This record gives sequence, C-alpha cells and structure tokens, in this order.
Amino acid sequence: MKLRDLLLETWSALTANKGRSMLTILGIVIGIAAVITMTALIGGIKQSLVSELGLNQSRAVMIYANAGRTVTVDELDKISQGIGKYEYLSGAQGSSAQLTSGKKQTSTTVLGVGKGFVTANGGKIVSGRDFTDEEYASGAMVALIEKNTASKIFGADTNPVGKAMSIGNDQYTVVGVVEMSGLLGGSSGAWVPFNTSATRLTGNNGVDSIVGYAKEGEDMGTVQQETKKYLQSYFNLPPDRAQEEIYVETMESVQNQLDSMLMAFQIMMTMVASISLLVGGIGIMNMMLTNVTERIREIGLRKALGARSADITKQFLMESVALCLSGGIIGTVFGYLGAWGLAQGAGLFLPGMTVTPAFSVATVVIVVAICTIIGIVFGYGPARRAAKLDPVESLHYQ
Repeated sequence: MKLRDLLLETWSALTANKGRSMLTILGIVIGIAAVITMTALIGGIKQSLVSELGLNQSRAVMIYANAGRTVTVDELDKISQGIGKYEYLSGAQGSSAQLTSGKKQTSTTVLGVGKGFVTANGGKIVSGRDFTDEEYASGAMVALIEKNTASKIFGADTNPVGKAMSIGNDQYTVVGVVEMSGLLGGSSGAWVPFNTSATRLTGNNGVDSIVGYAKEGEDMGTVQQETKKYLQSYFNLPPDRAQEEIYVETMESVQNQLDSMLMAFQIMMTMVASISLLVGGIGIMNMMLTNVTERIREIGLRKALGARSADITKQFLMESVALCLSGGIIGTVFGYLGAWGLAQGAGLFLPGMTVTPAFSVATVVIVVAICTIIGIVFGYGPARRAAKLDPVESLHYQ
C-alpha cells in the first residue's frame, strides 16, 4: 500500500467518528500538556533564578566564616594572598538607614563594600561610575544607588548621578546607579566605600560577608576546597568545627544545587503526568479494538481483494500513531499556553522576578517520539488482531 493511500485511509477512519477520537486522546492531551507546562515553566524559573541570583557569575565565590570572632577588612588581603586563587576578596558590612532626597525618603539596607564587590556580585553600573581607589582608601562621602531605589527618591525621569542624598544624618554624592542581581546585593538600596561605612554607619571594620573573584582559568571546585582548607588553618579550627563554621560556596555549586532541586521536581511531575499518558494509551488501545470489531467485514473484503496482513497491520498502527500524535500536538499547544499563563501569575508570588517560559525544539521532538512510541505500543495488539482475521469468516461476520 502506498504511503499516500495509507494516510488517506487513516484520515478517513479517524474523522468518521470525531467525538470518539477526541475523547480517546484526552488522556494523551492532558499528559503531554502537563509535561510541556512543567518543563517550560521550570526552565523559565531556572533562567530567571540564574539571572536574579547572579549565578551566571561563574568565578564568584561566597565566603562566610563564623570562627568565634569577626573577620576584619584588613585581613582580606592576607587571606587572599594565602589562598592564592583569587584576583581579590571583597568584604561587605550592612546597616539599615534612611535615604533622603528633598521630601522623598525610603528605608533600605546600605552596604559598605570593598573594591570589586559590584563586579564579583554580578552587578552592573548602568549610569555613572564605580568608586575610585582613592575614594575606597579615604572613606569618601560618595554612594552608589540601586536603580529602583533611585526612582523612589529622585523620580523615574531623573538621573541621580552627581546629585546629593542623605544616608542617615550625613550627605553623600551619588556617583553611579547600579542594577544589582547578586545574592548579597539584591536587597540593598545603596552602597558606600567600606571605610566610609565603618566610620560613619557601623563604627567597626568587621565584615559580615566576603565575596571573592577567582583568577581566570582556576577550577572552581579546587578554589572552593583550597579556601576551606586555608581558612580552617587560618582560624586554627578542628575539622568538625570548621565544617560547621566555614561556609564557602561557588556560583557553580549553587547552580548545581538549584539544578538538582528543579530536576527532582520535574521528574516527580513527569511521573504524575505519565499516569495520564498510560490511561490515554489504554484508551487508544480500547478504541482500536472497537474499530477492529466494527470493521471486521471491511478487513475481510480488503483481504479478499489482495491486501496482505502487513498492509492491515500498517493501517491500524498508522491510525493509532496518528491519534497519539494528534493528542500530542494539541497537548503541546495547551502546555505552552498553560506555561505562559502560569508564568504571568508567577510575578504575583515572586515579586521583582520575571519568568519567561523556556520553549525548546528538543522538547517538541521528544513529545513526537513519546506519542509515536505510545501509538505503536498500544496499537500493535489491535493491529495484529486485525491482520490475523480470516477473510472468509470476516465476510460472513454479522
């Protein structure tokens, strides 16, 4: 039988009873739609988190050392040189303060930061400049302001660079506007040089957190291990205590943890959707068995006119696969629409985060493969049953 004739026969058989065909593929539609929705949504959430948390800064390292004493900013150069894997280590200390410009004000976290903190933490200066070496060293009264915070106190249409604002009781000059997405800087509204913060805001030179930027070409796993090993020796901690009090995390390891969590969730949801696909496959098998019973005389006539058993098998397998592919196509469309709708609603639960569903050609190819396999597996039994019918008995079937 020619492919063209086979396709025409398949189309005719499926459209003969549209209502039954649509009900039969419902399980396939639901299963595929669920898989597509979860895959696209989880992919979009992952991309957003990578961007929002600064995980694309693969050379950045977060360090927390709770060794029974405060690490001071003066120790960072010594620690960096001792480890030998970093371009620099940058400390930060935070404090809550009121930012004021004219009659507008807002409460926020102000970070006192060392050189290179913005770069290491995945920030981007969208207007103005970073602090100069002299401003870092002298504790100058200058500040960087976060983009959305700048809009609140200066207005959305005003460029705050060069303008004055108050942080607490002191006046600062804004030298740059920052779009910050990193783990340490995402909730901060302003940044000042570390020495400025130490003398004007906190009254101490202890660092709350440390961000390092590894040298080009360094293996991040090695950097992580060497940092832990050095800090354990530096603070003279026993191994068990060091395990609890020294935390070193690379952006790479954070992303791997995130990938594992999202993958586990996706596998769980796929298993749930697989139940629907199984039910859909059984439904298709039942429909194909019904079709064989209803078309026994047609099968007998075709065999009497010269159709081979292989031709009958091909026709019923084609019908089964076509049903599954139809369900897969409809499910894919509904799945992407569902992912888009849920992504729009994600903004209500994740303020400030924009989730864009991840659409993939590979996913569509996988859907086609899954639907084809389901069609063959659940359609083979009815197809073989049809092919084995005796033409004489079939023609006399009432």
